[in-house]
Amino acid sequence: MPRIPALLLLLCCWWCHIGATFAAVRLVPGLASFPLANQVAILEDPSGRLSLADVQRRGADFRPSQVQGDEAINFGYSSSAWWLRVELEADTGAPRDWLLEVAFPTLDSVEYFGPGGEHLSTGDRLPFAQRPLEHRNFVFPVHLGDAAASTVWLRVVSEGTLTVPLRLWQGDAFWQDSHASYSVLSAYFGMLLALALYNLLLWFSLRDHNYLTYVLFATSMAVGQLSLNGLGNEFLWPDWPVWGNLAFTIGFAGAGLFGALFTRGFLETRRNLPRLDGAVIGLAALFAVCIMAAFAAPYRLAAILTSLTGVTFSVVAVLAGLRCWRAGQPGARTFLLAWTVLLMGVAVVGLRNLNVLPTTFVSFYAMQMGSALEMLLLSFALADRINGLRREKDAAQSEALATKQQLVAALQRSEASLERRVAERTGELEAANARLRENERQLQALAHTDPLTGLANRLLFDARLEQSMQQARRSHGQIALLLIDLDHFKPINDGYGHAIGDEVLRAAAERFRGAVREVDTVARLGGDEFAVVLAGVSSGTDAERMADKIVASLREPMRVLGLPLEITGSIGVAVFSGGELSPSELLRRADQAMYAAKDAGRGCYRVFAG
Repeated sequence: MPRIPALLLLLCCWWCHIGATFAAVRLVPGLASFPLANQVAILEDPSGRLSLADVQRRGADFRPSQVQGDEAINFGYSSSAWWLRVELEADTGAPRDWLLEVAFPTLDSVEYFGPGGEHLSTGDRLPFAQRPLEHRNFVFPVHLGDAAASTVWLRVVSEGTLTVPLRLWQGDAFWQDSHASYSVLSAYFGMLLALALYNLLLWFSLRDHNYLTYVLFATSMAVGQLSLNGLGNEFLWPDWPVWGNLAFTIGFAGAGLFGALFTRGFLETRRNLPRLDGAVIGLAALFAVCIMAAFAAPYRLAAILTSLTGVTFSVVAVLAGLRCWRAGQPGARTFLLAWTVLLMGVAVVGLRNLNVLPTTFVSFYAMQMGSALEMLLLSFALADRINGLRREKDAAQSEALATKQQLVAALQRSEASLERRVAERTGELEAANARLRENERQLQALAHTDPLTGLANRLLFDARLEQSMQQARRSHGQIALLLIDLDHFKPINDGYGHAIGDEVLRAAAERFRGAVREVDTVARLGGDEFAVVLAGVSSGTDAERMADKIVASLREPMRVLGLPLEITGSIGVAVFSGGELSPSELLRRADQAMYAAKDAGRGCYRVFAG
């Protein structure tokens, strides 16, 4: 006896559940939108031949959708036609005009039957212009009329994954939400385009095939995402419904193909992971088969094969990245993180397509979120790989340099030993050679240096003057020649002796050295006559300033071997500004200017005026 009340209670609960599930959706004033998936009754039509009248007569065969909250209805890969029924009841004061959104743009056929007998058909196999409203998703206007309750019917058919996210909207709220979603998707595809173009430029610059496969991978991903989000059907191929129907599978199969090739090239699996390399090649070939199957085989077969291959490749790529990371391969850690994020999104979408996971906001947009993060991280991975390869190259160069240094050191030790043996036998010859080299050095110094003052002699002066004039011609610059003659030197030399005279010449030479720059040449031409070659002067004013400085330095009192002496100098200045002027002519001009200085009273300078 106790079992009968329990069974009655269970039966009442089940009846109440059925009644609650099929209860009409109450539309109250102020309601902006309402998810309908958990309020929908569904009926499967395996034959695909039932009409609206047929399903209306089979109302008892409808069952609840059994989804929760905002989840979407997901029938997986199904060859049946599916009928959806929803009861709408508007309260007093509630709007009578609504919009019904089916937010899955890859459905082949969606038929809408309204409360007033409206019949609208759309789908990705029809041109975009035939849609009731211009939108990336399928949107139908719903007019409830004056009846207390209204029934809306949908018939959905698709060879791909059959997901039906349903939401009822007020017009203003719908278009505001659409504006936000279009903005987000525009930013996403803009980022995708920027990264693809950036890596394309890097490929043109570096000719690294990894950048090209990355660009092809990003492009294929963009095609698939454009189809998945409906933007391709709306903006890029609105009049090509055949391609619009295939773009989803071909785009993601292409992304898998080039993603596998990128993984193989980036991680160098042929060298580092020979066992996994075969699996990567096989999956790449399978993705290529998926692309061809989209044209030649039934669409459902190609779509299922693409989803299964994508899930499998997710595991293989993550495993390859993990093993390369553990092996310390450059860029593998960032690659693993980037690829894991994307492939987790691919796996979630694949499992959702197979109806293993429920359709939620996260599972529906998992690939977009994963790919956005993956594109950014993968760019860092490429940079990290380049830096790692550069570090390896530097380490290899350092090792090669160390080996070379060791060889050089060994050769030096061998050479030193050989030199010691040779030195023992040819010591006298080396000593003689050393003396000859020293004599040669001294002779060379004597040949270019004035032995009394240490300044350049006439031979070196002529060479420096010729060299400075040639440099001035090439650079279109200027040089200046200062010819200096010590005033009243002869009385000092004759009156105090040659020793005092020589010291005066040395002291004058030191003052000349202190007055000019290191790049300038100071020479003793003979007796008490000196010359200065000023290189790289900007104008004749620089030469006059230097001549005035030398005149002033000579006027300073001089003490030679305890004797206070005063001496002055007459300076002639000639400036060379290019042309065919010879060194002898420039020297003649300076000499002429020097005599002009002597005629002017000595102890001054004059510039050749032409």
